[in-house]
Amino acid sequence: MATTRYYGTGRRKSSVARVYLMPGTGKVTINKKDMDDYFGFDTLKVIARQPLELTSTADKFDVLVNVHGGGYTGQAGAIRHGIARALLEADPEFRPVLKKAGFLTRDPRMKERKKYGLKAARRAPQFSKR
Repeated sequence: MATTRYYGTGRRKSSVARVYLMPGTGKVTINKKDMDDYFGFDTLKVIARQPLELTSTADKFDVLVNVHGGGYTGQAGAIRHGIARALLEADPEFRPVLKKAGFLTRDPRMKERKKYGLKAARRAPQFSKR
């Protein structure tokens, strides 16, 4: 009873998504919830499903995701990255299409650290002449 499972790790900001693809009907489960229940905004659902739509495999794989850290937008980006990597493991022929769309590239943008003497990363205290 060994079913084929393809694995991909996706990261975005401080979110990490562990994605498993299994042959199925296209059901997406995130942290044991349906994707519609997990994400409130339709844009986040679209972002997460982009690699499946691009490769026309939306109805061929069931997606099981474990994601933690960050907010919903970062998690949606991490899921997209993870699905793209798992699809690559399932079929290496998808590589040029996914690479051209930029789904295989890890987004390096992170939160900038707070500096001393400032209130935030770049926000300086209010200036007063007197």
